[in-house]
Amino acid sequence: MTDSRPPDHFQKLYRSNPDPWGFQTSPYEQEKYRNTVDALGTRRFGSGLEVGCSIGILTRMLAPACDRLLGIDIVEEPLSDARSRCADQPHVRFARIRVPAEWPANRFDLIVFSEVLYFLSAADIALCGRHVSDTILPGGLVLLVNWLGRTDDPSPADAAPDSFIEATKSHLRVVRQERHARYRLDLMARV
Repeated sequence: MTDSRPPDHFQKLYRSNPDPWGFQTSPYEQEKYRNTVDALGTRRFGSGLEVGCSIGILTRMLAPACDRLLGIDIVEEPLSDARSRCADQPHVRFARIRVPAEWPANRFDLIVFSEVLYFLSAADIALCGRHVSDTILPGGLVLLVNWLGRTDDPSPADAAPDSFIEATKSHLRVVRQERHARYRLDLMARV
């Protein structure tokens, strides 16, 4: 498979299960989310973007570190749960945006891709890299989280983060990498 996963792939998943990856209950997800937030340290961000926010579990955890936070997903199905989960956070917004064909018009000092890049083709990862390079503010951070297991997704395991890092190397530098048993974290900073 070389094409990015289309919206109907995710619509089917969410229609059969509103939490198809067990974000609310999985010990793996909970540990990964804690490590994701910890990787950002105590820094405060003016404007954050979470690509592939799903039902908003990680969004809720990122919200305290951001003055404004935009969570986006390719389909509308999970966004109602995300909006409910963050309803008491007026600085958090959600939108259905199909990345990379669409991209928010804002500029950000934090962009998070948590387990979403491997759903994209190498060409679409490169296009995401261009969008990020154009919209990340000076001093901004980009955090990639990628599952390392075997899948039939277009860019599995290390291929997704490696492609993104290559596509953004003239604008971003890797400042921290962590390999866990089942996932990888790459923290990048604007050059």
